[in-house]
Amino acid sequence: MRVRAEDLLGPTGPLAGALGGYEHRAGQIAMARAVERAIDGDSILLCEAGTGTGKTLAYLLPAILSGRRVVVSTANKALQEQIVLRDLPLLRELLGLECDAALVKGLGNYLCLRRFAELRAAPARDGDTLALVEDWARRTTTGDRAELATLPESHPIWGKITSSSDTRIGAPCRYFEACHVTRLRRRALESRVVVVNHHLLLAHLAMSGDNAGGVLPEFDVLIVDEAHRLEDVASVFFGATVSSRGIERLLADVERSLRHAQLDSGGSTSGHVGIARARAAELFEAAVAALEASKNTSERGTRERSASDGPLEGDRRALLPEIAASPLLVERYHALDEALAMLAAVLAGHERITESMGHAAGRVGKLRDGLAEVLYPQRDHVAWLERTDGVVTLSATPVDVGPLMSRKLFDSGRAIVLTSATLTSLGSFEFVRQRLGLKEGLSAPLEELKLEPELSHAENALLYTPTDLPEVTDAAYFDAARTRTQALVELTPGGAFVLATSLRMMRGLHAALRASLARCVLVQGEAPKSVLLERFRRLGDAVLVATMSFWEGVDVPGDALALVVIDRIPFEPPNDPLTTARAHRVEARGLSSFRDYYLPRAAITLAQGYGRLLRTRDDRGVVAVLDKRIVTRPYGQRLVASLPSARRTESLDEVRAFFARWRAS
Repeated sequence: MRVRAEDLLGPTGPLAGALGGYEHRAGQIAMARAVERAIDGDSILLCEAGTGTGKTLAYLLPAILSGRRVVVSTANKALQEQIVLRDLPLLRELLGLECDAALVKGLGNYLCLRRFAELRAAPARDGDTLALVEDWARRTTTGDRAELATLPESHPIWGKITSSSDTRIGAPCRYFEACHVTRLRRRALESRVVVVNHHLLLAHLAMSGDNAGGVLPEFDVLIVDEAHRLEDVASVFFGATVSSRGIERLLADVERSLRHAQLDSGGSTSGHVGIARARAAELFEAAVAALEASKNTSERGTRERSASDGPLEGDRRALLPEIAASPLLVERYHALDEALAMLAAVLAGHERITESMGHAAGRVGKLRDGLAEVLYPQRDHVAWLERTDGVVTLSATPVDVGPLMSRKLFDSGRAIVLTSATLTSLGSFEFVRQRLGLKEGLSAPLEELKLEPELSHAENALLYTPTDLPEVTDAAYFDAARTRTQALVELTPGGAFVLATSLRMMRGLHAALRASLARCVLVQGEAPKSVLLERFRRLGDAVLVATMSFWEGVDVPGDALALVVIDRIPFEPPNDPLTTARAHRVEARGLSSFRDYYLPRAAITLAQGYGRLLRTRDDRGVVAVLDKRIVTRPYGQRLVASLPSARRTESLDEVRAFFARWRAS
């Protein structure tokens, strides 16, 4: 008789007998049954499983028991590692379930032996840093840069020596057999469970059908955890992006390859590299001028928001057709394109001497295609230019990825499970179905399952929504928010997350709290994310001020996180070109951009921020939303209704009493 997941997860099953403190969860059983139905029927499941459901085991057990090849895609590396290094070994140890598994990160996480050799051969060495990498490279068996914890992820040397889809040569490369990525892919081909992240999954889907044939092995079942992130990642991979930093890295790679091959040192090929570099600088200079001149700050559909709302973290403007067609930009684009064409031709002429020259020529050709696409975008794409920290980026993105997702993923005939703690918006799956292309007419049946949170928010959580602060658009709001946040932190017996919706707010709150609080006040960006979280957990009463990257995928159980402060309702920024284009597309269908796009997106993000608080049954604490609109505007009640059912208060005295009872217990 076939073994079912519920036989292993139930109150009398082997997990209950083997795990001390095991808790039977009805929602976990219901989810496992639904996942089994999807796998057996090659159908699609949308499943919202609140924190505490135990959704990882609820999808892993049916996947393993199915005997089919499964790809599990997650939103971040931490969850990938949890599945492969903790959850699957646990199932193997306790249940005897043997299942070969491979953890496959994005290519940029792995050392490229060819690029590393070229860097070592370059006259200009990277000193002590290169020596550190050389020592690690001799010892590593995986090439995963996470092993070298003493070197920050942001260190510039990684951009010179890690792999990427652009830099991989494939079988002709002299390092192909020893290559860490080659070995990893062979390991994936031999494994029944392959654990990836959304970026790698979407890279595979974007490449499928091309000569490259995708980047993952063939699979029968796809499980997408944190599926609410899928649309944003898909927008990146189904579009095109060219940046000043990316072009410089490519040209620097070409120069290193030339030196390594002892070709044309200071000769005509190097001269073509120099010309291309100069023409690129001129193009991006013209792009910056266009950015300064552009005042594309559409206010359509923004009556309930201010221009400072939302997580806009760069200086981004739509690249309108009239800007792209400006004589200066057109002239400089053609000058760069001509310089790149000449460079590609010269590099291709060296292919008979070294395989990396032919590959470099191909990379230059792809760059030319990317430039053409962002300056002359396809129909139904939106183009923009952005300047952040001195880097200028040109991008073109499809306004609606739904049709692409339907064609490349949901009509593939595979069993697909999409799950997250926040997959519904305002009580319905309708928004995520529309955004991902899960519409009528798909070849596979679609099931929806919404599971209530297993954690007791009514008993352990308090939602504080003060109405005595100024409106978020008022100049007095920042000082009031700073003062109230300080008061809340001082009442809190544990640690606190202060989640801001903009970099400006994050920096302002961090500076003010660091100057006024006796506690340790950390801020996003001052150290790698994993380092910040480890320090936050260890201190037990620290404050971490952060923006959008800490609103989700962060797990801090226990008293180390007792307070979450959210500065305002996280509406999408109305002056972001992609947001504006999506809103206009919604209105073109006769709908309301505010009701049918901005509000559902805000509901999902707000629920993610709220979800940082309670991670286990014993957790407790307060979530404070300092934006009075959540009480005073009619839509505020819809936002609150989409959150777990915690007790609510507008009184700071009730917050004080909540924490006083905590201290006394």
